[in-house]
Amino acid sequence: MTEVSITPAPVGEHLPAVRQAASPMTAGGPWTVAAVQALLERPLMDLLFEAQTVHRQNFPEGDIELATLLSVKTGGCSENCGYCPQAAEYDTGVKASKLMAVDEVLRAAQAAKDAGATRFCMGAAWRAPKDRDVEKVAELVEAVKGLGLQTCATLGMLEAHQAQQLKDAGLDYYNHNLDTAPEYYGAVVDTRSYQDRLDTLAHVRSAGISVCCGGIVGMGEAPVHRAGLIAELANLNPYPESVPINNLVRVPGTPLADADPIDPIDFVRVIAVARITMPRARVRLSAGRQQLGEAVQALCFMAGANSIFYGDKLLVTGNPDAQADLKLLHKLGLKARSISEKACGKQIETEAACA
Repeated sequence: MTEVSITPAPVGEHLPAVRQAASPMTAGGPWTVAAVQALLERPLMDLLFEAQTVHRQNFPEGDIELATLLSVKTGGCSENCGYCPQAAEYDTGVKASKLMAVDEVLRAAQAAKDAGATRFCMGAAWRAPKDRDVEKVAELVEAVKGLGLQTCATLGMLEAHQAQQLKDAGLDYYNHNLDTAPEYYGAVVDTRSYQDRLDTLAHVRSAGISVCCGGIVGMGEAPVHRAGLIAELANLNPYPESVPINNLVRVPGTPLADADPIDPIDFVRVIAVARITMPRARVRLSAGRQQLGEAVQALCFMAGANSIFYGDKLLVTGNPDAQADLKLLHKLGLKARSISEKACGKQIETEAACA
């Protein structure tokens, strides 16, 4: 397993997971693939009990973060990620577009804020942005920050100076997923290496930006590869502040269009193990949530998920309707996180009941 030591960003202390005989972990880690796989194989009720216990210890407020993702530059990517409809070499019907203008992005961000989102994520389909691209995205970050929203960007691979430029613009989070375990990575993409991804995460950490990093399940991987992904994430030093877990959206025209879907209970298990191994992270239900249905989403919240992508579209694939999300949270008695602004300009997190 690849090891990486990354300088921490100024975030709160990561509290340890609940220790049980079935959860072998020495103080300070690391998590082995075998230990994570043992967790994945536990009886479901035992696993959910431990995950919920860890979750309540670390998030006693029990709120759900609402994040909105906007594709600010769509299609035409030179990567060959087997899951992605934005790859230029796949015929998926996605048309390449230029980077959106500041006023367009601001309108979308304001609409997201009005709908209850507290984090606004901007995605651009680049393998690695040029410096002039980063300059333009920095303008978007500054504009969105002016609305009082947390900002996140996912632009592909970054160099150290580019990460610093985004930090200087006020970027709060940078998303760069590991996708899967190192051993399975070559079956998904071969236009960049696993180390390329780790290097970008290191640049992001060094710049003082919080890390959003997760992966995708349902790509034909074996359970041991799911364990390998979680172990890689949990052993980052520190582990990511946000951990998006994606359920593969099988898009016609991509190499993974015919992949067998993951069993919904196995998806819940991945969420639970992410919570146990990364107790202070925001574990996000990301792409593919539309296919899960309300009952499975409820189990995911019980397993420790406390963030969702919120809105009608997730980059270029469908996402549950925002009103349906609010109704589900209300049905489950869950609260959405909200942000109020003080005169000093600092953002204070509060809770708002879903009505």
